Amino acid sequence: MKTVQEVQEWLQSLLKFGVKPGLERIEWLLERTGRPDRRLKLVHVAGTNGKGSVITYMRSVLEKAGYEVGTFTSPYIDVFNERIAVNNRPIDDDSLVQIANFVQPLVEECAEEGLGNPTEFEVLTLIAFIYFAEVVYPDIVLVETGLGGRLDSTNCIIPVLTVITNIGHDHMGILGNSIEEITREKAGIMKNGIRLVTAVKQPEAKQIINTIAKEKKINVYALGEQFSVKDVKQGAKETTFSYTSMFRSFENMAIQMKGTHQVENATVALMALDLLKVYFSLLIDEEHVYAGLKNAFWPGRFEQVKEDPVVILDGAHNEEGIQALVNTLQAQYSNKKIYTVFTALADKDIKKMIEPLEKISEQMFLTTFDFPRAASLETLKELTSADTKTYPSYQNAITEAEKQAKENDGIVVIAGSLYFISEIRNLYK
Repeated sequence: MKTVQEVQEWLQSLLKFGVKPGLERIEWLLERTGRPDRRLKLVHVAGTNGKGSVITYMRSVLEKAGYEVGTFTSPYIDVFNERIAVNNRPIDDDSLVQIANFVQPLVEECAEEGLGNPTEFEVLTLIAFIYFAEVVYPDIVLVETGLGGRLDSTNCIIPVLTVITNIGHDHMGILGNSIEEITREKAGIMKNGIRLVTAVKQPEAKQIINTIAKEKKINVYALGEQFSVKDVKQGAKETTFSYTSMFRSFENMAIQMKGTHQVENATVALMALDLLKVYFSLLIDEEHVYAGLKNAFWPGRFEQVKEDPVVILDGAHNEEGIQALVNTLQAQYSNKKIYTVFTALADKDIKKMIEPLEKISEQMFLTTFDFPRAASLETLKELTSADTKTYPSYQNAITEAEKQAKENDGIVVIAGSLYFISEIRNLYK
């Protein structure tokens, strides 16, 4: 392989092996490459929603404090390389190609050993750890789970700190149909003695986490208990709030990412940063916290990409994400008519995503896009009201939505899938 395009094509060829939960293949690959993960200071982040935002807040503050911060996240929004980055600088093409060529024979050997073919995500996880441990040497690496936690390929690591943002209904075909089942999968990243920060709210989910924590002697830092937030004020440009933990307090903090759910994500990040400061001697001062939070930006999360009419992209892709989007729209644009362009992946609970959007939308525009797991127009149409319009071309759907919004003093909201938002964002760029 000589180009990133060829690397992508090779990785995408592994998609045919699907999602195969289990750690046998990634453990084998890491052992064969000298356990690069063991040479890194890692923070492991799981949860249904908010993982990327928590990592963004943490990275931004740590950057302001002068640290080199590696991140492993998914999916990508702008370019494939951004899934592996240091201080928001994506892995360079040469390094990606070189490491991919190094691991390709091992991937083939793994399959021949009887462990099965490694998946795309497993190989990308391996590439990330090799890059961080042998090329760029960041001070700390923030690792986002791909799916669930217990059997996710990132769960091979031994982190210094664990985060579970929240629990919601997503990937139920793999993780389970109840909050309890999903919680057990997410809580699978909890390791003996490793501190946990969480914003999980459901009593049944909290009980499971606390039971596991007791068994594994884990100190839990929970939102509303060991740390809290108050005085939340949503403005047109920023949201302000105050934060208190057992270690310190901050008044009148500001974030530019909109929605009260982003305040929750920011406070989870702050609690995690407090623990890194107190127990791992990271020098994170007050000015770093204020500047880092205010500077933090995560594309595709309630992101305005056009002014006239206002067009907002949001990667909400499950029931809880859509509800957070609806709440933010009602807080920010209660006086505007909303024209929603929507599509989703076929394996989601689409009906529960569409219903809240229909209630606040003047008009829904259903569409689809070229992606293996994208829902068909027929599937989407069956789940919506009779007057909802369908568009095989998402460009036509967006054009019509913008036209209606401009004529009726409204706004356009495009949502339903992060993969879709990634494609749409390039149009506006």
